[in-house]
Amino acid sequence: MQLLGSTTSPYVRRIRLYLQDREYEFIDLDIFAPDDRARLTVNNPALKVPVLIDGEQNIYDSRVIYRYLADKFSGPDLSWEQENLLTLIDAANDSFVTLLLAARSGLDTGEDKLLFNLQNERVGEILARLNEAVAAGKFGQWHYPEICLFCLLDWVNFRALYDFSHLSHLTAFHQQNLQHKGIRETDPR
Repeated sequence: MQLLGSTTSPYVRRIRLYLQDREYEFIDLDIFAPDDRARLTVNNPALKVPVLIDGEQNIYDSRVIYRYLADKFSGPDLSWEQENLLTLIDAANDSFVTLLLAARSGLDTGEDKLLFNLQNERVGEILARLNEAVAAGKFGQWHYPEICLFCLLDWVNFRALYDFSHLSHLTAFHQQNLQHKGIRETDPR
């Protein structure tokens, strides 16, 4: 198996952490460099990372990659509640990526514009809900949902996109999970 991705992507990192102790090859791409972009295009027409290549099978999205791997390795199915929590995590991730790309494009993401207002509203609401979910014990183990939440929080912290220190349960969750195997090796810093 090969995993195409970049070391700075939270979507890639979650799969790398999930694959901890499994045999696979990680191929670090610079998705903006012409040769790596061409390789990505050949393997995923959506032009997004990660991409899992397993024999003749290419899997395009981190959530679908997880399902594929869980099936391949006889991992547990996610409950509907876990699926909903992953939807929140993915939506926040997507909004933060949009805000980061906008800022890198020279746009002021604090400006009163519909696109930025919607993204900022979404991340605020989602992070508050995830904080409540952590407080309620919904993220009590170290499985795929916890990995995804950790990768979101650590990436947001790495990119300095949002100060979630007022969300005490998310802050504690982030700090408590820094010691897990693979965290240092996959750190985007």
